[in-house]
Amino acid sequence: MRLRCSQSQWPTMASAAEAINDGSGELVPVAAFVDEEHRTRTGGSQVYDREKKPIRIGSPANPTPLPISPPTPQTSQIQEIILYLDSLGVDSFHCLHSHPPLLSTPISQIQSTVDFLLSLGLTIPDLRRIFPMCPDLLTSPTSATVIRATTFLLREARVASPDLRRVIHRRPRLLTCSVERQLRPALYFLQGTIGIEDVSKFTFLLSCSVESKFIPRIEYLQKLGFSYRDTIAMFRRFPSLFCYSIKENFEPKFDYFVVEMGRDLKELVAFPHYFSFSLENRIKPRHGMCVEKGVCLALPTMLKLSKARFRARLEVFCSSSAPVRNSPFWINTHGDDVT
Repeated sequence: MRLRCSQSQWPTMASAAEAINDGSGELVPVAAFVDEEHRTRTGGSQVYDREKKPIRIGSPANPTPLPISPPTPQTSQIQEIILYLDSLGVDSFHCLHSHPPLLSTPISQIQSTVDFLLSLGLTIPDLRRIFPMCPDLLTSPTSATVIRATTFLLREARVASPDLRRVIHRRPRLLTCSVERQLRPALYFLQGTIGIEDVSKFTFLLSCSVESKFIPRIEYLQKLGFSYRDTIAMFRRFPSLFCYSIKENFEPKFDYFVVEMGRDLKELVAFPHYFSFSLENRIKPRHGMCVEKGVCLALPTMLKLSKARFRARLEVFCSSSAPVRNSPFWINTHGDDVT
């Protein structure tokens, strides 16, 4: 059925659609709308522009299919990356979301990095862990960055070949760092300034910046009252101290140590590991128990023991005549023997 009407009776869009819904089953031409300026110029009369193609409305019974665009090369590449990572069991969505440059990385480069890591002794389960931790590794050039960083770890940082898998597993970001701008300066600082002889035990620090990580923490401890010599000694005894936040770790724990515990700075010089223990779950509860019992234990004894052994040791000190803290026997009796 086709609508027939004079020029003055052309149907509106609504009436034409209504006629189709009544069962016409065909496409119906609808007059184009005339803009407001043209209506004003012609006195509001409706004029049909025959040069314009009429709007065509698809019948619900026979809708006009939308054209399907062929996939672009970039879309095909992204699909290939997703399929490849999924085949390894790697969380491809997390990697792509957290590191968008992966979207434009050639699949050949990703495969090259995977093959190289497997040749080092890493396993597929290792890759499932390290790629979500450090998706940058998937986009780092294999020869220019990943292989050079690996060579540095083996030759200059003196990492033993059997330990390489463990080192990468713990800190995969090492393989994305520039040897000249990052790894080598950090190595020289740890060896020369701090005096750490065997840096291979602390390779996770090699990915840290000397300017933004190491130096600010050294300067902060000096501001707290530690001498430069004592500060360097603290980092040499406990290099992981470089990893702790100044605001979230150093500040609250140092304030509690000085204000609430009232202890001497030299105890922190001897035992910088104090900053590695939880303030709320370990330091405060155990200090409170010591105060309640009237006992002052050395920091290693108070913090390093398990809960059961700490309570047992505390009872021993309470049942015996403990020397006062300024006694020369205090260090020996309440000292670092926590074995």
